[in-house]
Amino acid sequence: MYQAVPIDIDKTKIQEDVESAKIENPDTGLYYDAYLRQVIDVLETDKHFREKLQTADIEAIKSGKLSKELDLVSHHVRTRLDELKRQEVARLRMLIKAKIDSFQDSGIDHQALLKQFEHLNHQNPHTFEAKDLDMLIRAATHDLENYDKTRHEEFKRYEMMKEHERREYLKTLDEERRRQEEAKFEEMKKKHGDHPKGSKDQLKEVWQESDGLDPNEFDTKTFFRLHDVNSDGFLDEQELEALFTKELEKVYDPKNEEDDMVEMEEERLRMREHVMNEVDINKDRLITLDEFMRATEKKEFLEPDSWETLDQQQVFTEEELREFENHISQQESDLKQKTEELQKQKEELQKQHDYLQAQKQELQQVVQQMELKKLQQGLPPSGPHGELKFQPPGSEAVGNAQNDPTGGSQPLPPGNIPMQEAAARSDHGQTPP
Repeated sequence: MYQAVPIDIDKTKIQEDVESAKIENPDTGLYYDAYLRQVIDVLETDKHFREKLQTADIEAIKSGKLSKELDLVSHHVRTRLDELKRQEVARLRMLIKAKIDSFQDSGIDHQALLKQFEHLNHQNPHTFEAKDLDMLIRAATHDLENYDKTRHEEFKRYEMMKEHERREYLKTLDEERRRQEEAKFEEMKKKHGDHPKGSKDQLKEVWQESDGLDPNEFDTKTFFRLHDVNSDGFLDEQELEALFTKELEKVYDPKNEEDDMVEMEEERLRMREHVMNEVDINKDRLITLDEFMRATEKKEFLEPDSWETLDQQQVFTEEELREFENHISQQESDLKQKTEELQKQKEELQKQHDYLQAQKQELQQVVQQMELKKLQQGLPPSGPHGELKFQPPGSEAVGNAQNDPTGGSQPLPPGNIPMQEAAARSDHGQTPP
């Protein structure tokens, strides 16, 4: 066991915020990141399990041997884990429900959908068992191992799009402007590559500028303990990335639009990966003091050019770029075709609308002409449904007569004659019998 190397207070000028700095672990990118962190935090409250976790190697963790230790943790810890699992299952069910509701399909089996989540045992949604810990470890290990690969592919597509747009822009320039832009581009690449690259020189710069120590008194053991922020005996990925951030901020300025912060982040993560691959012997994603000391004794550690920066690496080949541009061209062609089809549909709908409007106007004109003709003939105008708007004189009396028994078809009492017949007789000088 290595002992901490004492630091002579009189010879150091450590900034106060260095010792008190706390690195907040960033999101792992896993959709169950919060659940994973909460389970780890609860398990570490159990002394027995914490000791087993610290002494276990990566193979014991991956194989599931560590999961069997769950049976020995305290009742309080198990109760808290049960609660966390129930909360996680409820969260997943809520996400599933939201997804189903978005498609307005209530015929989907929630239990079947839960099977797609491999970080817990969905068959037992109430208690946290050894199988749950084993599944969580296996899922996190697998997903984290593939996370960097997925991120690299996304960054490659980002860089190919960026290069595609740059070349398309150069085509719009004259020869003189094109030479100026190319020179500016090469100068920027040189600037981004001009910084210490995971070597002793870089650590000494951190020692001097961040830690405030004399570079001539650089000591690897002291450096390790200074940057083991949580004092757990390891340098984890976040603590490593913190070492590179200061150096990268010298060549990437967020206020300079030509400095791509996406590239800075990729550079930082690639530096972390490089150091992990070279230093992390047992591949547990943690660097011990022994691993750190061995790495600093290697020849590569003394050579500042042992690491190629992002601008010095070939992120993609010309063939990959051509395939990417062909894919973009095909997408643009499909989009153009779809746009043309939509435009045709729009024009057709507009034609139908115009036709209906024209028919409506013609009908209105015909109605107006008919009404005008009626007025000229002295006929009353029609209502909206063709009915008379008012009755001509005498029409109301005729209507009443038709409703009166004397004008109807019913037999009349003796001595009564219809009004029309009586009028006819009077005209001929006849009297009723």
